[in-house]
Amino acid sequence: MALKIYNTLSRSVETFVPLEAGRARMYVCGITVYDLCHIGHARSAMAFDVIQRWLRASGYALTYVKNITDIDDKIIARAVKNGETIGALTSRMIAEMYVDFDALGVQRPDHDPRATDYVPQMLSIVEQLEENGLAYRTPSGDVNYAVRKFSGYGKLSGKSLDELHAGERVAVLDGKEDPLDFVLWKSAKTEEPPEAKWESSYGAGRPGWHIECSAMSCALLGESFDIHGGGADLQFPHHENEIAQSEGAYQKPMAKYWIHNGFVNIDNEKMSKSLGNFFTIRDVLKKFDAETIRFFLVRGHYRSGLNYSDVHLDDARNSLKRLYTALDLAAPHAASVASPHADSAPALIDFGNEYAARFKAAMDNDFATPEAVAVLFDLAAEVNRTKSPELATLLKQLGGLLGILQGSPQAFLQSGAALDDAAIQTKIAERAAAKAAKNFALADQIRKDLAAQGIELKDSPQGTTWSSAS
Repeated sequence: MALKIYNTLSRSVETFVPLEAGRARMYVCGITVYDLCHIGHARSAMAFDVIQRWLRASGYALTYVKNITDIDDKIIARAVKNGETIGALTSRMIAEMYVDFDALGVQRPDHDPRATDYVPQMLSIVEQLEENGLAYRTPSGDVNYAVRKFSGYGKLSGKSLDELHAGERVAVLDGKEDPLDFVLWKSAKTEEPPEAKWESSYGAGRPGWHIECSAMSCALLGESFDIHGGGADLQFPHHENEIAQSEGAYQKPMAKYWIHNGFVNIDNEKMSKSLGNFFTIRDVLKKFDAETIRFFLVRGHYRSGLNYSDVHLDDARNSLKRLYTALDLAAPHAASVASPHADSAPALIDFGNEYAARFKAAMDNDFATPEAVAVLFDLAAEVNRTKSPELATLLKQLGGLLGILQGSPQAFLQSGAALDDAAIQTKIAERAAAKAAKNFALADQIRKDLAAQGIELKDSPQGTTWSSAS
C-alpha cells in the first residue's frame, strides 16, 4: 500500500508522490519563543515527529525544517517587560523549548532556522512582490500585500475573497487598500528597541510574521517543496498568506501537500496562551512521566481534537503498562535488541509479518496512529500468550516508530513505587553479575533503570554503594 496523506489544499486523501523520487522535503511552522511551551505545542511537535519518523522509515531521504519565530510583537513586549534583550529572551526560551521536546522524545529537525537570520531573504521576496504588482507602500512606511491582486487567494481555506471580506470587521487603517491586505514589512516604531529594527530600502523596520516562513522555507527547501505543516489554527490566515507570498513571488506552487494537526482542548475549547486555559509541558511533566504524555498524544489521530485531562493521562499510563508488561515477559531475550533509529530502513522490520503489515497499512493511511496502536495491543496479547522473544522484539521495533517502548520494561513498571533496600541490593548484585559476565550493556541498563527511580550508584574498589538522588 502506498502512503496516503490528507491534503488540506484538495480536501481529500491523496497518494504521496514527492516532487523528486525517493526524496521528501517538509516544512513545519514552529514556536514563537517568548514563554514556556504548553501541551498544545507538544501536540503539534508530536504529530510531525511521528510523520517525519514514518517518512524516514518508509525509505524517503527526508529534509525536515521546523522554524523558530524569534521576532514578533509578543516577543518584543515580553522582552521589554522583563527588562532583557530580545536575543537573551529568545535564546533562553529556545533552550527551554528543547528541554521539553527532548524530554518527550521529539527528534530535532534537520534545520531549525531562526527568523532573524533570514531578514535579507524576506526583503528579497517583498521586493519581488512589489515588482510583480502584488505589494504596495503605505504613507506610514509599511509595505502591504494586495490580496485581491492574487487570484488564488482563499484556496487553502476554501473561502472566496467575498466571503472572507464579508467576515472582516477591521476598518481600512494604516494605509491599507483593503481590510484583507496584510503587512509584509513593518516600519520601525520609536518605542521599540533598536534590535527589533533592520535597515532596508523601505526604511528601518522589521518583517511581518507571514513573510518569515515564506523566506525560510524557500531558502532551505526551494521555491516548491513537498509538505507544509502546522496547527489547524494556522490554515488561515498564516498559511493562506504564505501561499500568496511565495506563489505571488515565484509563480509556482509553494507546497504540494498541506498537513494540519488538530487542537488539544480543555472542556471542548482550544488550549492556548491567549485564552489562559493551558498547561505547560513542564507542569504536566511534574505529574506524569514523559513517555505517558507522549503516548497520550500519539494514540490520537493527528487531525482529531484531543481532550486533555488527568483521567486520560492516567489511562494512557495504564495502557502503556500493558504493553511494557508484554515486553517484560520476554525481557531476558529481547532487551538487547537495538531500537530503530529515525532513519531506519523498512528492511529492519519484517513487514511480511501479519502484525507489522497491519501496522504499516495503518500508518500508510494518513498516519493513522489509533489503528497502529491497536495493532501494538494485539501483538502484545500474542506475546503474553506465546512468550515469544521474536514477537516481543517486533513489538519494541514497531513501538520505536512511534517513539515509545524503548525503555526498560522493569524500570517503567516499577516507576512510581519506591524500591526498598533489599530490592536495590538485588539490582546491584544483578549488575555485578552482568559486569562479571562482560555483559556491559545490561550493567549500564541496570544503572540507568535505578537512576530513573532516583537511585545513584557509586563504584569503588570496596564495592558499589547507593544513595537517593537529590
